[in-house]
Amino acid sequence: MVDGVQAAPRGEVPRREVMRTPDEVAAMLRLKSLGWGIRRIAKELGCSHMTVRRYVAEGGWVTYRGRGRPRALSGHEEWLSDCFRRHAGNADVVRQELEREKGIRLSLRTVEREVAPLRRALEAEARATVRFETPPGKQLQIDFGERRVMISGVSTKVFLFVATLGYSRRLHVRPFTNERQESWFAGIESAFRHFGGVPEEVLFDNDRGLVSHHDRSTREVEFNARFRAFARHWGFRPRACAPFRARTKGKDERGVGYVKKNAIAGRCFESWSALEAHLDEWTREIADNRVHGTTGEMPIARFLRAEAAVLRPIAGVPPFEAARELVRKVGADCAIEVDSNAYSVPWRLIGESVRVVIAGKMVRVSHGGCEVAVHERRTGRFERVTNPAHFEGVVGFRSKAMVAPARAPEPALLRPLLEYEQLIGGRW
Repeated sequence: MVDGVQAAPRGEVPRREVMRTPDEVAAMLRLKSLGWGIRRIAKELGCSHMTVRRYVAEGGWVTYRGRGRPRALSGHEEWLSDCFRRHAGNADVVRQELEREKGIRLSLRTVEREVAPLRRALEAEARATVRFETPPGKQLQIDFGERRVMISGVSTKVFLFVATLGYSRRLHVRPFTNERQESWFAGIESAFRHFGGVPEEVLFDNDRGLVSHHDRSTREVEFNARFRAFARHWGFRPRACAPFRARTKGKDERGVGYVKKNAIAGRCFESWSALEAHLDEWTREIADNRVHGTTGEMPIARFLRAEAAVLRPIAGVPPFEAARELVRKVGADCAIEVDSNAYSVPWRLIGESVRVVIAGKMVRVSHGGCEVAVHERRTGRFERVTNPAHFEGVVGFRSKAMVAPARAPEPALLRPLLEYEQLIGGRW
């Protein structure tokens, strides 16, 4: 008797319970060895928790000894499993192969019932692969997530860079205004500084700024040339997850959702810097000190105990300058637009095309081979950076109100006109 339910005798299946395949039972035992609870495994595999208890107690798969109508493909289980996997779960192709090779003609519905346990096992394996553990310092998973956030009373799209250490599950979060290559580089470097070291490999999605080509069949990956240089600079091995299989990056996929739902949801911020400060505090006070559902430990404690010492130190490694070059036309307001922010340039260049280089925290503008403006880069949106020197000579700029001089009064006549009239003897 377990939890008020009569346990089935050894080797028998409880009533109304579907017999599980050896692969499904192996998945149960694997997840149990990773520290999963009975009910969590049952929910993941879509079966009764009593079934999981029985197989875990047995320590493996046991044959079904109950009575009932014999299965249509009894005795062909191994062939059916191989054929089903070979044809990627296509039951209709299995039906055709069954008739051609075995001379057994069955309806598609019958074949679908026969392969249903195999299909569930494949789905369970696909879900379970994302939870295989990595040793300390082995892997960092990175990803971006989008979220609209109220900043200064304006609904703003924020790109949240989330990095998760595979062993300790420690997080690092940083907001960006875009998901360009330089944002990936800045996020990765920020994570290295936050964790105090570099892991062996970095796992990510097939983003165009990082991966030039990924062949789905051969799994050959061609990384972006600049990203290869970035990886060599920091000394990590880049690794892209399989196309259309983002679940292989499961730790960070869940990390992005955790940040959206816990750190961001329902909150408003006075400024971009306030958002950054909030994420830093949330990571330090909440994310680092929660008890993780899989490891059963606080990420910061697990990190300090086993992972911090095995990360490769970053002392002495300079930043990788991710410079970006653009061409912009100077507007009538004596400014150029870069990433939704405006930067002033000398007014004489209105209407001209200028070259813009964004490197690190600086924005440099040149025209005709000469540098004409340098500004500190802004990370917010719709900000305006001006240099008063760029407006010198513009009519009305810094000029005082022009007051017309008082008109001098006309000199008074020496004598009234009447006297002149009398002198000449009357009016003329």
